[in-house]
Amino acid sequence: MINKRLLIKNLLAHHDENSFYDKKRQLNLHTKEGKAKFLKHICALSNSNPSNNSYIVVGVEDETNEIVGDDFFDDSRIQNLVNAFLENPPKIQYENVPFPKLPKDKVVGLVTIKPKSKTSYFKKGIHTIEANTYFVRKGSNTSPTTEKIPYSKQNVETVISIESSSRNNIEHTLESVIDFINNRHKDLVSQYKVFKELFVVCWAGNKKKIRDREYYSRVDIELVTEQVKLFYSALDEVSIDYDENSFVITEYISLGLNDKTSYYPFERVSLTFFDNGYYKMKSEILFEPPQYNRKMLHHIYNSNLSLLGKLQKGLLLQPSEINDLENLPQIMMICYLNGFEDAKQKLIDAKPLLKSIDNPFVFISFKEVMRILRKMKYNTRNE
Repeated sequence: MINKRLLIKNLLAHHDENSFYDKKRQLNLHTKEGKAKFLKHICALSNSNPSNNSYIVVGVEDETNEIVGDDFFDDSRIQNLVNAFLENPPKIQYENVPFPKLPKDKVVGLVTIKPKSKTSYFKKGIHTIEANTYFVRKGSNTSPTTEKIPYSKQNVETVISIESSSRNNIEHTLESVIDFINNRHKDLVSQYKVFKELFVVCWAGNKKKIRDREYYSRVDIELVTEQVKLFYSALDEVSIDYDENSFVITEYISLGLNDKTSYYPFERVSLTFFDNGYYKMKSEILFEPPQYNRKMLHHIYNSNLSLLGKLQKGLLLQPSEINDLENLPQIMMICYLNGFEDAKQKLIDAKPLLKSIDNPFVFISFKEVMRILRKMKYNTRNE
């Protein structure tokens, strides 16, 4: 069982970027350019290292190797993006890895690209990349090629050595459980559960009871055995269920207009643990968007567009308008889910404006909304 935090440390400590490893300050999957860059590196690493795992580490400064972290990214359907654009796509896994000195809302992302025998290439174009383009990795450079890429076993021994030195042990697990409960979440209700004598799940949050049902807010959930953060949200609420073999997280999102909000089940994530030392994680979107009166929503939509227009022009906002900014990302999402097709893009275009607002909750709300929309998108169609 690999300790992902140790794996990242070993990659950073012993190796510059090469044909099986790349590092990024952050991923941007909101734009076609950002998606194209990500897919290009997936394609190149897979083709250049077909015999063993390749890795992309996200949240690291390129020049200094400083671990600065990135936002929690819980999109298990990122595989759908790879499948949509690449022929012979590799299987990939994105995991969020906590580091002690990072803020609670920051992690290091670890993309694992599984080995495969067939060469990957773009089956359709995106941004400036044309269809039928191959990419290969030479040292730290990713470049297009039209030549046939030979099957290579050049990195097998090196990768095996790195992964072997990153295996977990009881000391790492115990230290991580103690740190989770006593240090990082000493102000919250914390618990842990051991599964199959091998896997340890820790969770913390503000607990409350509604109709004999427990819910958590400000939730942080980690599979400590592998140093992987399973769930983090500063806004939404979750319920947690478990037995001897499984651990189930159900996320709820609060939506509404004019101060009338309701909680809607959004996603269920189930972890099933087996006696042979393996576990399986399954995600299921539960969300059914609420529908509102079209005429009323049209008026609200135009009001929010007017507010964005004022921000764009740098005009002074009224106190009531400043308060409305907190709800703007959520309202734009509601409009998009009710048929206002351009609402999503207008919200994405407003990202720099919302990030510059003094109230940090505004940008947190924006990131939560984009996370929800992204997950819904990859759940319904391959794009």
